[in-house]
Amino acid sequence: MAERDPINPTDDDARRLAQNLLKQVRYGALAVTHEGAPYVARVAMIWNDGAFLSLISTLSLHTKAIQTNPACAALIGEPEDTGDPLTHPRMTLICNAECADKAAIKPAWLTAIPKAKLYYEFTDFQMYRLKTTEAHLNGGFGKAYHLLPYDLRAGA
Repeated sequence: MAERDPINPTDDDARRLAQNLLKQVRYGALAVTHEGAPYVARVAMIWNDGAFLSLISTLSLHTKAIQTNPACAALIGEPEDTGDPLTHPRMTLICNAECADKAAIKPAWLTAIPKAKLYYEFTDFQMYRLKTTEAHLNGGFGKAYHLLPYDLRAGA
């Protein structure tokens, strides 16, 4: 008997779920490659114009890693207070990091993360844009989807 593909065809419900996760995100796990090994850090991030923005210190290991190798991934989606955390929606996004204009992004960032006003202007903090190339949505049991950047945009 042939095995059933566990990845469902991308539909409007999957797109809406993915877009809702992206609207809510204020932090996530950032995976990078450091000296040939995987490394993960929790970072502040927001979704803006088809990419994550993340304000991170150039003193951190994960920033040094993306400066060496911009390929990275982000995991978003937090479990609710009750129930099995593995049944709650989450999404992994494959990205490429690039420097972004910190001054231009300041209003959007501080609206989303007001406490960042305490450190936003620190000179060691750099804004990065994590441009998504693909996403893997797990909407709960039996709800796995592969999405492309187009699927993540409002109105897709």
